[in-house]
Amino acid sequence: MKEIRIYLTGFMTSGKSTIGPILANVLGIDFFDLDKVIENEEKQTIVEIFEKKGEAYFRKIELQKLEQLCEFKSVVISLGGGTLTDKANYDLLKSTGKIIYLKVSPNNLYKRLKNKIDRPLIRDLVLGEKSEEDFLERIKELLEKRRMYYEKADLIIETDLQPLGKTVDKIAKRISVLFNEKN
Repeated sequence: MKEIRIYLTGFMTSGKSTIGPILANVLGIDFFDLDKVIENEEKQTIVEIFEKKGEAYFRKIELQKLEQLCEFKSVVISLGGGTLTDKANYDLLKSTGKIIYLKVSPNNLYKRLKNKIDRPLIRDLVLGEKSEEDFLERIKELLEKRRMYYEKADLIIETDLQPLGKTVDKIAKRISVLFNEKN
């Protein structure tokens, strides 16, 4: 297989970190979870980085790590939910590979997120035991802010009602088409 760099994007809990390593295994290429790479390097969780050093610092480190990971010839990288919102990140990813958006409905996102305290942008909702309506409102608000970035992806895969294996199969089949298109 020729050089392929695949960047998985989507909202928190859309399946990037679960689908990424399976897809990489199917394709026989390397896999990296960008948030895990940053946490290992910084020796802090993403939540701690946001709390102690702020989002601007996080985005700077995120771009540095992306630049390093983009040097791999063939790789699947799971991005953070907000990675594409940074223009420098987006430009780098778009110029070096293909972006795949794993799309999930707000209701399914709520089901996956309602008990997670490791997500900086919704942590206050979980800890504050906010209502489902408040949670859905925040999810929809964040999705709306990010939609224009997510929808610029080279491929959009709806994952709501799709078993994991079928999602991976669908992506793997579409990748050969994606990477054989003329840019």
